[in-house]
Amino acid sequence: MPSTHKKVVVRKMSRDTISGYVSPATFVSEGKLELLNTSGNLVMIDLAEIKCVYFVRDFNDVESFSRKTFTTRPRTEGLWVRLKYKDNDMVEGLMPNDLTQISPDGFLLNPPDTRANTQRIFVPRSALSSLTVLAVIGGMQGRRRPVKEAADQVKLFGE
Repeated sequence: MPSTHKKVVVRKMSRDTISGYVSPATFVSEGKLELLNTSGNLVMIDLAEIKCVYFVRDFNDVESFSRKTFTTRPRTEGLWVRLKYKDNDMVEGLMPNDLTQISPDGFLLNPPDTRANTQRIFVPRSALSSLTVLAVIGGMQGRRRPVKEAADQVKLFGE
């Protein structure tokens, strides 16, 4: 049975980390992250202070975050992106190729190693210096409509 709150580890720009729980649907409101810490207190953290939010399986494995880059081309459909932080750190991930799922507050992406402790990563826009799309994986190749022949066109002037 899925829980209503997800386990997260928030890494701040100052390299501090805070563990807690967030609501997956509305964890960002009015430029702040709503976090229920492990003590049971509601903490509001400004997005400008956050480097990234790791959605994790367990709090025990906090310091060993997964790989930062893909070893080969990803097979899952989506946008393969490289995010470069303001402190020159970088991470790669997969984002959905759907504009309706992109938040104005930041980017939610799948990390390169989905079997590790980190399941998803949320990166605020304020923490980034650049975002580069490396490739579009999957997509429209099989869904394009075939081109209709021009047989329906009316001939002019007895051509």
